[in-house]
Amino acid sequence: MDITVEELKQRMDAGEQLFIIDVREPHEYEEFNIGALNIPLGTIPIKLYDFDEDKEREIIVHCRSGVRSNTAKAFLMQAGFNNVKNVLGGMLEWQAKFGSK
Repeated sequence: MDITVEELKQRMDAGEQLFIIDVREPHEYEEFNIGALNIPLGTIPIKLYDFDEDKEREIIVHCRSGVRSNTAKAFLMQAGFNNVKNVLGGMLEWQAKFGSK
C-alpha cells in the first residue's frame, strides 16, 4: 500500500517519527526537500545494510514523481523490508498541493 502527500503531511504535522527516504539525486534534494534521509536510488543496494535492523519498521520512500521511489520500494521489499510505502506523485505532487514549504 502506498501513501498520498496529504496523508504524509498530516502525519508529519502530527509529529510522528517517520522513516522517510528521498531517493532523488543530491542536487534535486538540495533544491527542495521535506527533511527525509537522502539516499539516491542508485546507492540503495549498498546502503541497505545501514538500516537493516528496520526491516519491520514502516519506511516511506519518495522521489520527484513517484517512479524512482516505486522502484526503490520494490527493491526494498525484495530485500525483506515488509512495510514500505511509496509517496504517490512524489515531490511534484507535494509542491502542487503545499508549495515549497
